Amino acid sequence: MVIGLVIAIERELQAFLADGGSVETVRVGRREAYHAKRDGHELYAVMSGWGEIDAASATQFLITAFDCEVVMNFGVAGALRRELAVKDLFVVRGAINYDFDTSCIDPVAPHQYAEYPSEIIPLDTRLIETAMRLRPDVKPAVVASGERFIEAAEEKTALASLGCDICDMEIAAIARVAERNGVRAFSVKCISDTFDGDGSDFQKNVKAGAEKAFALLSEIIKNCD
Repeated sequence: MVIGLVIAIERELQAFLADGGSVETVRVGRREAYHAKRDGHELYAVMSGWGEIDAASATQFLITAFDCEVVMNFGVAGALRRELAVKDLFVVRGAINYDFDTSCIDPVAPHQYAEYPSEIIPLDTRLIETAMRLRPDVKPAVVASGERFIEAAEEKTALASLGCDICDMEIAAIARVAERNGVRAFSVKCISDTFDGDGSDFQKNVKAGAEKAFALLSEIIKNCD
């Protein structure tokens, strides 16, 4: 299987590059990807940069340039609920783009794309089931995904009220672009900053959180088809 990896920032990318296997750099036009062979699969990883726009661009690049059958993502996320702790692991079952809203002109709820029955953009059910079978201790989560790093408690509470557990800046775009291309999407997230945390907690925990998320993703890759 050809698997694309969208990785937001360099500190998360290092978890992939430090995996121990051979990695080669591939250039297509002005873009750079990292190619590796793992467990019978071809992996192409791209460091997208922060945010939904860059994540969407990287996802489409992986699909177009390498004909990826699955686009995967791993990295850290912020907690939207007080009971969640640093280094808690999640399999993403869906994402809500909290910056998207056409409800004033379309018969949809706020943040809902018309193609979906609710605000949630779904990820691949089969891969989620594989992850939960291998690691029943890992929680499924809905991610509030948008263009901002969320620090304020009132914003976290508002996003949690949508049914979200954690927040990030990439997965809604990855899932949406993958779906538009008929490609499966899957993501693993690890909490770097708690409900009461902020950017300094992210900075302190991003490296260890990314490593923990990638370890789980590697286990999924070994067992996916």
